[in-house]
Amino acid sequence: MMRTPLVYEPIYVMRGIYSVQLPQLLVLQNGLPVTVSYSGSKGTGWGSYPLQHVARIEVIRGPGSALYGADAYSGVINIVTKSGADVSGTQAGVQAGSFRSRDAWLQHGGQVGEARLAAYLRTGTTGGPREIIAADAQTGRDQQFGTHASLAPGPLNAGYDSADANLDMTLRQWRLRAGYKLRDNMGTGAGIGSALDPVGKTSSERIMADLSWAGACDDWAMGATAGWMGYKQRIKTDFRLSPPGTRFPTGVFPDGMIGHPDAFERQLRLSAYAIWTGWPSHSVRLGTGHDDLNVYHTATFKNYLSSAAGVPIPAGPVADYSVLSPFMLPQRRRIDYLYVQDEWQFQPDWTLTAGVRRDRYSDVGVTSNPRVALVWVASYDVTAKLMHGQAFRAPAFNDLYSISNPVQQGNRNVRPETIRTTEAALIWQAARDLVVRGNLFQFMMNDIIRVVPNAVSGTGATIQNTGSQQGKGMESELAWQATRDVRVMANFSYQRNIDQATGKNAGYAPRRHWYGRADWHFGDGWLLSPQVNRVSGRVRAAGDSRPPVADYTTVDAALSKTFGAWQISLQLRNAFDADAREPSPAPGLIPLDLPLAGRAVFAQAAYRF
Repeated sequence: MMRTPLVYEPIYVMRGIYSVQLPQLLVLQNGLPVTVSYSGSKGTGWGSYPLQHVARIEVIRGPGSALYGADAYSGVINIVTKSGADVSGTQAGVQAGSFRSRDAWLQHGGQVGEARLAAYLRTGTTGGPREIIAADAQTGRDQQFGTHASLAPGPLNAGYDSADANLDMTLRQWRLRAGYKLRDNMGTGAGIGSALDPVGKTSSERIMADLSWAGACDDWAMGATAGWMGYKQRIKTDFRLSPPGTRFPTGVFPDGMIGHPDAFERQLRLSAYAIWTGWPSHSVRLGTGHDDLNVYHTATFKNYLSSAAGVPIPAGPVADYSVLSPFMLPQRRRIDYLYVQDEWQFQPDWTLTAGVRRDRYSDVGVTSNPRVALVWVASYDVTAKLMHGQAFRAPAFNDLYSISNPVQQGNRNVRPETIRTTEAALIWQAARDLVVRGNLFQFMMNDIIRVVPNAVSGTGATIQNTGSQQGKGMESELAWQATRDVRVMANFSYQRNIDQATGKNAGYAPRRHWYGRADWHFGDGWLLSPQVNRVSGRVRAAGDSRPPVADYTTVDAALSKTFGAWQISLQLRNAFDADAREPSPAPGLIPLDLPLAGRAVFAQAAYRF
């Protein structure tokens, strides 16, 4: 997991594919995208997700657009919340720890008439890590213009308040799920413009609901889902893109360069599928759907205008520029899609799966994405797979329609970026209690959507399709039930990504990543879970003359104990207080990169009624 300066947001990098906010990774909640149309990410106000009400997290590596559509590019993460079958009775809990963090939650599961019910409520607050940013983007401007406006060295502004609620009801063939997620008073991290802003606060509110039905008859299984998401991003306290005293060639900003964008959107997603097994040795899946994505309200408050070259011009006090100079106007996108997939077992130990999905966008055209997989059960304990697929990332509204944003200007001519991936995998059941998995992959990315800096002003940037990138690597996993009480899990990955325009490493993502964890059950209800995480081999992108990002190793541990109806746990993160840093996303903006949180301790107590 990496971080960005913008609200210190976490991004999850797969196979070395990296970009700010990482729209190339599709995040789902119960099968529905949490993607924000404005940014293409899961929203700058994501602010983590509580685990107490998560049943499981499904991770799919590689291209998945043949089934999931846009943004299932490097992989898919599906967060599955608990149903009535996963929760029995009522549980209440509290947690407190480092960074002035406090949480309380209540969840309940049971039977209501013929329906199964699960409900969850949580509220919390955190001050966030206060790691020091030694120099920021304003530091460089101060050196250029002879000013002293930078607030660096200074701490991250990464705190926020949170509230979560979920409801899950199942009645025969029907299932209704609804969720509410508020992240309030969220700090700006290392700054919206990579310049420290200790006062800026934002708020995001997300409401999700879906109603699904599933049934079967004869050789058919079928289902349909109607999903809805409402998302509101409000600025609570004006963002200072640069601090008071900032100077640009166009003049001085005595109160700092201030921007205040709001965006509200709603999404309607309708889908249906049918699976036919009437043809011997075949399972054919057909699916169709319609998405209506509507950013219906935008507002812009700021104290600057932009020159033709993208240089900010002081414009006096903060004013409403929603009409005169908006950051983006309301936009709407409609998507219709159709897919087909056939799973054909043409020999007892051979299966061929092939499928294709075609998406028609109202604003960026049509795209078709195939996928094929050949699976061979070579023996009782060895399975081999060979896969090839194509995926795409659709331009976000910000990529296309951003107007007066000094950080990046939109471009209506931007096309979807694409990736083609080939991989081979092997699963070996080495022993009854030992499983080893490994795979090799290679891919080619084309028409990459990137932010291209303004060479004239040095302050703005434009969205463009620029070049291609080739990557290859390997991933391996081990799961070993060493004894009845000890389970060990470990994985290692290696990747190398080359920017075809420069012939250099694309940068930012680690070439090597090690992870290991052990779960040890001992005594009467005790569980100890240490884990180690090592990141290494991070080089800079072409044109960035800074030294490579230093490797780091962090060690975490969790200890829990069950006492009847009580469960007590203690978590220790970054136990040895390693100086772990993630690369800043643009050369020189935050010269010494983004520090991750230091040593932290959290205690939790839960009681089941």
